[in-house]
Amino acid sequence: MPRLGVAAAVVDGRLVAGDVEIDGGSVAGIGRAGAGSGIAVPGFVDIQVNGLGGIDFTATDLVGHRRASEAIARTGTTSYLVTIPTAEPESYAETLATARSAIDSDLPGAQAVGVHLEGPFLAPARRGAHRAEWLRAPDLGRLHALLDAAPVALVTLAPELEGADDLIDGLVRRGVTVAVGHSDAEAATVHAAIDRGARAVTHVWNGQRAPSARDAGVTGVALVRDDVTVCAIADLVHVSADVLRLTIRLAGDRLVVVSDAAWPAGLGEGDHRGADGITVTVAGGAVRLQDGTLTGSASGLDVALRNLVSLGVPLAEAVQAVSARPARLVGRPGLGTLVPGGRADVVILNDDLSIRRVYVAGRAVD
Repeated sequence: MPRLGVAAAVVDGRLVAGDVEIDGGSVAGIGRAGAGSGIAVPGFVDIQVNGLGGIDFTATDLVGHRRASEAIARTGTTSYLVTIPTAEPESYAETLATARSAIDSDLPGAQAVGVHLEGPFLAPARRGAHRAEWLRAPDLGRLHALLDAAPVALVTLAPELEGADDLIDGLVRRGVTVAVGHSDAEAATVHAAIDRGARAVTHVWNGQRAPSARDAGVTGVALVRDDVTVCAIADLVHVSADVLRLTIRLAGDRLVVVSDAAWPAGLGEGDHRGADGITVTVAGGAVRLQDGTLTGSASGLDVALRNLVSLGVPLAEAVQAVSARPARLVGRPGLGTLVPGGRADVVILNDDLSIRRVYVAGRAVD
């Protein structure tokens, strides 16, 4: 059986010396004797990626999804949620039908395993780059139509909106993970949403009420409640190094890192015109609208992993934040792990943590 030629592997949050052996699409053994270099880690799981390499998931076809899957794999991600931010209401049916086709396909790179709906039930005051005219008030009928159109695994919503409680109840009944995000809710409302079934906070510190002396806001509640997964963008643009350090210390093993990569990620710095006719600028690791509003990251989870380690997070711990934890959050516990008998989604890292090779179900991605 083939071996990967590595010196060690990250297994369940610890570093294990020895090589990794694979058999077809599965991991056959870990800790095998033999000389090698580099470290094998579980394939990354990105639960918030809006596109990559020029492909916008809200405006593409299956061919575009296939191209994006290869670009996403080059960042070390082997599984991901097709993230659909607030879109033109009439476009959802086609966009979600295409996403379903991608999820049902054997893509050439990373595999799409579900949909993340980031909207349209968001707070106008915290909408960020989401277009105000496309936001919608909570509506159970609209929600169920979206859920019926594709396998939705995660929904981000603002719990302070009238009718949001009904949405949370409906999502919990259908087994969909609920995250609070793009929300101006006060702490009491956030606590109530979590008690009702919300399990995570989307891109903490961004698009949400921040803590103050007299109200913890969305961010503060996320950091102090032990039953909340704290999702963060670790590109050191959306969250500064010091604030990310603070988040890491408070969240501990509740931290999940997402890329929030936007469609121009991977295209290089400069201005890029999207399918919607809007020009965005990539500079300094961020993607911005012409007015300076952040509209996603210009990097993937490989950069996020290196950033975590640069801030003092042990490699084995940082790997958990981009693999097993996000997979568990969205109900995919078989992903993001490196165990004998498990799926051979493996990333080989060089000593400088750059990516040497990516395997998806035992198949090397070019």
